[in-house]
Amino acid sequence: MRRLRALFLLPAWAFTLLLFLAPMGIIVVYSLRTKGVYGGVGGPWTIENYVRLFDPLYGVILLRSFVMAGAATVGCLVLAFPLALYISRSGTRKTLLLNLVMLPFWTSFLVRTYAWMFLLRDTGLINSVLLGMGVISEPLPLLYNDGAVVVGLIYGYLPFAVLPLYSNLERLDRALLEAAADLGAKPWEAMLHVVLPLTAPGMRAAGVLVFIPSLGAYLTPDLLGGGKSMMIGNLVQNQFTSARDWPFGSALSLALMAVVMLLLWALLRRDGEEVF
Repeated sequence: MRRLRALFLLPAWAFTLLLFLAPMGIIVVYSLRTKGVYGGVGGPWTIENYVRLFDPLYGVILLRSFVMAGAATVGCLVLAFPLALYISRSGTRKTLLLNLVMLPFWTSFLVRTYAWMFLLRDTGLINSVLLGMGVISEPLPLLYNDGAVVVGLIYGYLPFAVLPLYSNLERLDRALLEAAADLGAKPWEAMLHVVLPLTAPGMRAAGVLVFIPSLGAYLTPDLLGGGKSMMIGNLVQNQFTSARDWPFGSALSLALMAVVMLLLWALLRRDGEEVF
């Protein structure tokens, strides 16, 4: 049985080795080299790229990335919880509503981001409607700022929060809410003391699914931030493209991955699961 199991696992291990471990090893090697004269990789071995990570300039970018990813995560949870609760109690309409939640995935993320640019720009739909109604006298600066980036992140990753919360709420025993009502609990008290504690694992899972991709996002900050809201993903992208400093970009990528792995480790430890 062990040989048969190893035989069946062999394609998965080969796939992992070829498409994950090998590229990761290349990134590690690049991070310990020096930038070439014309960019790329060249020169002696060094740890200078990791020393540069402690530069206050990059610390500010990392802090901004955490703040914006945290804001997007909170926004997604606030919007996703009532939506997931409503879907879980919709009876025969559950399938339809879940399909509507996943409908944005059928469209390119780039196209959806450009749609937000048309909505938020000075001559976009929102400003045009407000100007036409006489609510404002000049266009509001809705685009190319941190607020636009957070809105774009919330819109892009909201389904990742809805689905795990729905899965958790769907399994919630309604008898617990009836028992809470029989004991005199008001609806908001039952929600606070019964529903929220029981859905805490789903909320943590939803938070991780939103926070991690938001932390490494580069397309949304690049388009909706207009270069004014640089996050760690944009910094990594710039090192591999315009700056052509592949060693430092590799070190940044590994640092970001280490932060993500540390967050996952802390979450699994809190849930009492084996990490390794």
